[in-house]
Amino acid sequence: MSEEPFGYTYGTEQAARSPVRPAELAELLRSVGLTSEDERCLRMAAKVLIPQAEAMVDAWRGLIAEQPHLAVYSAHPDGRPDPSYSAASKPRFVRWISDVCTRPYDQDWLDYQHEIGLRHTRAAKNRTDGAGSPDHIPLRHLLAFTAPLILATKPFLEGHGHTPAEVEGMYAAWTKAVILHVTLWARAYTSPDDW
Repeated sequence: MSEEPFGYTYGTEQAARSPVRPAELAELLRSVGLTSEDERCLRMAAKVLIPQAEAMVDAWRGLIAEQPHLAVYSAHPDGRPDPSYSAASKPRFVRWISDVCTRPYDQDWLDYQHEIGLRHTRAAKNRTDGAGSPDHIPLRHLLAFTAPLILATKPFLEGHGHTPAEVEGMYAAWTKAVILHVTLWARAYTSPDDW
């Protein structure tokens, strides 16, 4: 991608340094069952999902907007929608879809997952965009919304000339990768002993 979204600090010194050790990441990759075949399927999914990334983010945000207890985290303090915050953060959310499918699991990737996690907590929420929304998204909502985030993706994988088996492979790989990402984001919420 030629121009990075504002606030996208992947691979820069502005990204937080992940406290997750390589050995812990290796364990997580085994725990979630993410294999080299899954990585191949993610590359295949990239060709399908990246051109639809904006529509995917719009669909996910539509699900969030339907639930006031979730919508509040991107709204003004009085509960009114904050379109400027949504517009500022959307390009990073769109870029995340590409990152899920294409980035190697190296230190830059680990660091940026920690940065994303922090941006959902009191440590860094609203800081990037100068927003005035609530300063913390409870971990319970981050974890629970993983299900609709994954489920709403399958229709975007279908109808692009892949066999049913290829669609299932891409969907399984996407599911594992998203769970891995959210697991790493959760590290920003917890103490080392509890994570």
